[in-house]
Amino acid sequence: MNALTVQFPDSLHRSIKALAEKEGYSVDQFLASAAAEKMAALMTLDYLRREAELGSRLDFENFLAAVPHGTPLDSDLHRE
Repeated sequence: MNALTVQFPDSLHRSIKALAEKEGYSVDQFLASAAAEKMAALMTLDYLRREAELGSRLDFENFLAAVPHGTPLDSDLHRE
């Protein structure tokens, strides 16, 4: 493991410490988890953007045109 010194405003530090304690984590564990979650979100966004660049509107329209028209099943309807 590597050490990293990060400076936070006092109010943010207090909030992080309180949330970490509430969840049963150390501040180090809490921050490592938060950083990993942020990295995963950004990497997912990058992946989706790359995939979107490979697609085309025409392919999408052709795919939709191939779907048969019909009445939705009762199980497909949103009910509250």
